[in-house]
Amino acid sequence: MVDGFGLISVVAPLEERFLYLNEATVKDKTVLIRADLNVPYDEHQNITDDNRIRAVLPTINYCLDGGAKVVLCSHMGRPKGEPVPELSLGPVARRLARLLNKDVAMAPDCVGPEVKRLVEAMKPGDILLLENLRFHPEEQMNDDDFAHELGSLADIYVNDAFAVAHRGHASVVAITEHVPLCVAGFLMKNELLYFHRAMEDPARPLVAIVGGAKVSSKISAIENLLDTADKLIIGGAMANTFLKAIYYNIGSQSLVEEELVERARSIMRKARRRGVKFYIPVDCVVADRFDRKAETKITTVQEVPENWMITDIGPATCSLYAEALTNAKTIIWNGPMGAFEIDAFSRGTYQMVQTVANTYALTIVGGGDTDVALHRAGESSRISYISTGGGAFLKLMEGGQLPGIVALEEHARAHHEREDDV
Repeated sequence: MVDGFGLISVVAPLEERFLYLNEATVKDKTVLIRADLNVPYDEHQNITDDNRIRAVLPTINYCLDGGAKVVLCSHMGRPKGEPVPELSLGPVARRLARLLNKDVAMAPDCVGPEVKRLVEAMKPGDILLLENLRFHPEEQMNDDDFAHELGSLADIYVNDAFAVAHRGHASVVAITEHVPLCVAGFLMKNELLYFHRAMEDPARPLVAIVGGAKVSSKISAIENLLDTADKLIIGGAMANTFLKAIYYNIGSQSLVEEELVERARSIMRKARRRGVKFYIPVDCVVADRFDRKAETKITTVQEVPENWMITDIGPATCSLYAEALTNAKTIIWNGPMGAFEIDAFSRGTYQMVQTVANTYALTIVGGGDTDVALHRAGESSRISYISTGGGAFLKLMEGGQLPGIVALEEHARAHHEREDDV
């Protein structure tokens, strides 16, 4: 059945759960796109990396080509519910105008009478960017009244912000109750498609690489991966907790989460019982302090000096991990191998980038730090897919649900029930 909003099919590419943008007709409709335009600024509000803006261009162009009036909304930084001039989306509007080669109007706010007037004056093919959603505390409170006011601007809502799909915010969740038709955009579609390929129906062996500073932030993901992965590779400072769990002396300055040592030990036992190959570092880069000018050396994990700290995986570990990846058919990676923001502690991460890029596997990378490492190494083009969402990506790795996706599912169910009644 085709309704007044151009619904063509209820079958989503992955599962019959919700609708994608290509299943709706946007001509002459006002389309509100929730994007993640939270790009980094320098001290002069110059954009230093516009990848997140570029990622949403296919969705914007589809709507423009279809004859829609496009209203964009996003957050920027953490203004704590107050207008902060340095966190205005004005620079994003200017960059969008350059990338699209057309005017992008900038609203003074994201809700209110003036915004309403600007939207009502729009013509098909026009673009309006709303001001930072988080200038209003109601956004992060998932406030229904705020969501209603935001939703009243549009005929169709498009969630194309995978990076905030794990947030229960008004522009992500509550808004789906206040727009007649809610769909997922093309970036969201790609994110879910690739994750599905990696975690739900992977070509095997599936190798998961998990790094970063704190095991507490990823231990649930590691436990969930024991049910899916054939091999698990651990790096970053979080590996210290696993090394401590097998009674190595990791140095008094190394980051370790003592309260999780026993849980790490349990994970390694569970991996052994399930036949999951579990890799932790065999050597490491150590430093006498966390500083660019620190004295560094390479040691085995059995010989870390007492008052030093582990800052990166070592060359033998890089070789071991490369060997473990040689027969991989699917690789999923979240988190760096060391404190790569300091040059002396970056070799392990960059070596892993080269190794993953050189494989013949489907390679999916998620997480802001890992993304940065890929781009700095110049290897991003050789990765199958780079996720835009660190927190949302990790939530899926944990086996959890994303509130933004659940909201779209519930909207789709209600929409289908209304159709059946007709």
